Amino acid sequence: MKVPAQQQDETDATRAPEQDSATGADTGRAAELAELLGHMTTCWDEERRLLARRLHDSLGSSMTALTMHLALLSQHLPEAQRDRATQMKTLLNNIIETNRKMQLTLWNDKLEFLGPKAAIAELVSEWGLAHNIKARASLPDEDPDYSRPQGVALLRAAEEGLRNVLAHAQASEVDVILDDDGDQAMLTVRDNGVGPSGASATSMHCHGLRLLRERARQLGGTLTIRPGPEGGTALTLVLPRTA
Repeated sequence: MKVPAQQQDETDATRAPEQDSATGADTGRAAELAELLGHMTTCWDEERRLLARRLHDSLGSSMTALTMHLALLSQHLPEAQRDRATQMKTLLNNIIETNRKMQLTLWNDKLEFLGPKAAIAELVSEWGLAHNIKARASLPDEDPDYSRPQGVALLRAAEEGLRNVLAHAQASEVDVILDDDGDQAMLTVRDNGVGPSGASATSMHCHGLRLLRERARQLGGTLTIRPGPEGGTALTLVLPRTA
């Protein structure tokens, strides 16, 4: 049955405000969720920082003290028992090293006390040694003054980029580059691997990359993943310095 033109126009006119209202509600909901995610990310970062500090101040200090006491005690042990003391010292040193790695995974203290430049340099160096991949860090001569959220975002971008290189890129070389022209900071993780077309898991559907993208948005920046200029994949985070 054909609907009269006048009736159709009236129906369309009725639906238009409803559609606009629904669109406005969706936009408002998306903004609320983005704000909530930003708040949760900030709280998560602070909890990680505090937990890392507690591990350092409590467990780390206690293990170091035990090592010192054991060294003093072993001086008074019979020769036959010193081997056991040496084994205990080795065990304590392993616990101390494990604790240090846990602290670093949770929160890099260099980020807070020395800035992102030192934290990224340490990350790239240790990552390359741990995975036997040639990893280079190209950083500014000066140490730019970033806010804590900006510094955390830059470090997390380097971490996530290296994580994806290890998981998907099949690369033998990685470059982590931090550029700063005073107006914006740009961090790039670039590899010589198979490229994004051969590593579909590096898409923005990965949770780590999606969280990193939301960090960038909260700071007025962008996150992109595209083929590198000479092959491989390039992950780039751009943050305005005024954020």
